[in-house]
Amino acid sequence: MQSKPPALKILDISSVLVLAIATYLALIYAPEEAVMGQVQRVFYFHIGTAWTGLLGFLFAAGLGIVYLVKQDIKWDIAGVAAVEISAVFFLITIMLGSIWARPIWNTWWTWDPRLTTAAITELIYIAYFMLREGIEDPDRRARFGAVYTLIGGISAPITFFAIRLFRTIHPVVIGGGDPNAQGTFAMTPHMEVAFFFGLFAFTVIFIDLFWNRIRMGQLAAKVEQLKLNLMH
Repeated sequence: MQSKPPALKILDISSVLVLAIATYLALIYAPEEAVMGQVQRVFYFHIGTAWTGLLGFLFAAGLGIVYLVKQDIKWDIAGVAAVEISAVFFLITIMLGSIWARPIWNTWWTWDPRLTTAAITELIYIAYFMLREGIEDPDRRARFGAVYTLIGGISAPITFFAIRLFRTIHPVVIGGGDPNAQGTFAMTPHMEVAFFFGLFAFTVIFIDLFWNRIRMGQLAAKVEQLKLNLMH
C-alpha cells in the first residue's frame, strides 16, 4: 500500500480533535436537560451517528448508480466503504437510542415506527455483506452490490420520515410538536451548539473513515486479482 497522503493524515488528526470537542460539548458544555436529566446527553451522538449513517446509505446508492454506468470496480470499492461505515454508525445510533429510551420509555426497545424501520434498515445492510460474500466473481459481486444498495437505499428516507408520517412516541426535536412523543424537548442555545457541532464532527469522521476504508478496499482488490490470476 502506498504511504498515506498528507491530507489524509491531517484528516485523521482532525477527526480525533472534532470527536474530542464534540464529547466535551455533549458532556460538559451543554446544560443538563430539566426533565430527562443526564441521559439526554446521548442525544448529541445519537443524532450525529444517525445523520451520517442514513446519508451514507444514500451516498452508497448513488455510488451504485455510478458503478452501473461506468462499470469500474473503484466505484464498487467506494460503495462497500460507504455501506460498511454507515452500518456501524447506524448500529451505534440504535444502541444509543436504547440507552436513551430505558429511563424515558421504561423499556430498552419498543416496536415504534421509527425503531422498527431503523431495525429493518440495519438488517438490510447486514444482509448486504452476507450476500456479497456468497459471490466469488468480482464483477458479478459488484453488479449485485450496486443494485442492492440502490434498492436498499429506499429504506433510509423511509426511516427518516417515519416519525413525521406515523403516530409515534419517538420525538421530533427539530420541527416537532407531536403531543404523543415521549422524550421531546426544546434546545437551549448551548444545546444547539453541541447538536450542530456533533453533526459536523461525525461528518468529518465519516469522510476520514471513508477515505481510509477505500485505501484498504483497493489493497484487498489487488490481492484478490492476484489470486484469480494465479488460479488461471
